[in-house]
Amino acid sequence: MEIKSVLFIGFVWPEANSSAAGSRMMQLIRYFKDLGAKITFASAAKPGSHPSDLRALGVDNVSIKLNDSSFDDFIKTLQPEAVVFDRYMTEEQFGWRVAESCPDSIRILDTEDLHSLRAVRERCSKNGVPFTEEKLLSSELAKRELASIYRSDLSLIISEFELQLLEDLFGVSPDLLLYLPLVVEQEILDNKEWQTKHDFVFIGNFMHSPNWDAVLNLKNNIWPRIRQNLPGVNLHIYGAYTSEKVSQLHHKQSGFLVHGWAQSAREVFQSARVCLAPIRFGAGLKGKLLEAMHFGTPNVTTSVGAEGIQGNMPWGGFIEDQWDAFSMAAVTLYTDEKSWNASREGGYKLINDRFDTTVHFKGFQNRLLQMIPDLKSHRNKNFIGAMLTQQTTSASKYLSKWIEAKNRKN
Repeated sequence: MEIKSVLFIGFVWPEANSSAAGSRMMQLIRYFKDLGAKITFASAAKPGSHPSDLRALGVDNVSIKLNDSSFDDFIKTLQPEAVVFDRYMTEEQFGWRVAESCPDSIRILDTEDLHSLRAVRERCSKNGVPFTEEKLLSSELAKRELASIYRSDLSLIISEFELQLLEDLFGVSPDLLLYLPLVVEQEILDNKEWQTKHDFVFIGNFMHSPNWDAVLNLKNNIWPRIRQNLPGVNLHIYGAYTSEKVSQLHHKQSGFLVHGWAQSAREVFQSARVCLAPIRFGAGLKGKLLEAMHFGTPNVTTSVGAEGIQGNMPWGGFIEDQWDAFSMAAVTLYTDEKSWNASREGGYKLINDRFDTTVHFKGFQNRLLQMIPDLKSHRNKNFIGAMLTQQTTSASKYLSKWIEAKNRKN
């Protein structure tokens, strides 16, 4: 199999040091680079505050426009063998144009996480009601997201939990899905001893609502309990796009320290003794927890935080959903060297066994080897996808042309 050219279409420009989504996108780019493909990354978004250096990898950066036929000319000239959409919204905006201008290109959707699952869980959490599958099935966002999955030739699913949900609850054929999680290099990056590491840490992108909720939860429900047991110990809060409301939580006297963006997650995790991640809602995989374990820092999180990561293996720390128990687990992990060492070793084993780069990208390559030579047959089996593509193209095409004409007039 030879893929000479791959076009990535991003909802945003990747920021590997700001979010798990950015790190994921860079992993996919490097994978196709290793196959020898020429990579082009295109986005209609403005660059963020901490963009990854794509040009250093030999990636062409191209700015594109929404609802503009200039994209059609661009992709007809490029003629990529594969097009990767970084979220369902990007597929909605550009998928029909790719299908029309480059019908032989394989269309790959990287879901990042199931946005509808995250949104429904967030709504349930804020309303104080339990999450149910019925609420997810009635979600308008879920319908949009599933339509995008059906229109794509292959959707990359980051979490085993979400893969099972798509197959069992929504009835999506396994032929359209591939489990491809965040991956880590097989190496131990931290041999610091328990007594040389100090304080607690939380890290997360604050444009992501689960992270803001988690920090509020730490401030109001968890940190006062921990600090009462461990006076003089600090909690360091790091995250890209730290807004004023986050910065206002900084309180030196209580050891609740808000620092903003961390240039190196490795340095942050390797200096801290314990990572805290009281995630109440969300989806996908929590990159902060994979990084914490990768860099040798045990953690305390929730069942939502650990979802899709743990499998049947022991956790690299503690999983607690009640805040009293969460706080006590954090104190235990911080003060008990034996428990801390066992948790760190458990974390190393978990990520090495379940998130090996070579294993998962070899599976991706094998699936592409199966699909590309027989793409027409693959699409014929996906009648729902063909129907949605036809209907979406008809509707989106004329709406987009109307918007383009209106924009030119203005």
